Amino acid sequence: MVCLGGALGSGARYLVATWAAAALPVALPFGTLIVNVTGSFFIAVVLDLALRAAVLSPEWRLFLATGVAGGYTTYSSFNQEALQLVAQKDYGLAAAYVGGTLVLCAAAGLLGVAASRSLSGLLAGS
Repeated sequence: MVCLGGALGSGARYLVATWAAAALPVALPFGTLIVNVTGSFFIAVVLDLALRAAVLSPEWRLFLATGVAGGYTTYSSFNQEALQLVAQKDYGLAAAYVGGTLVLCAAAGLLGVAASRSLSGLLAGS
């Protein structure tokens, strides 16, 4: 299940990155940024539902968090792209990319936990 989830997540990452490169032709690697921010939101929802609310079974948690989110998000691409900006001596853009990624991913994670708690409340009420 982890491998299947990883395949789905990797395919989704490729599609998002390809779309972003075509739709947003700028120096900032928006594809990886979008993937990591949305992935941070997704994994926060999944883990909060699985661990705090006990709404998801351990098998679903592994499939969704380890498999799908693990295949979807990408620290290695983020790191390589940041290093490439530094190598091009585009220090301001590199700093904005690294700082923006950290702040946006943390904010997405907090929003994911809030969404999970709202969803848990709706599920408990039904």
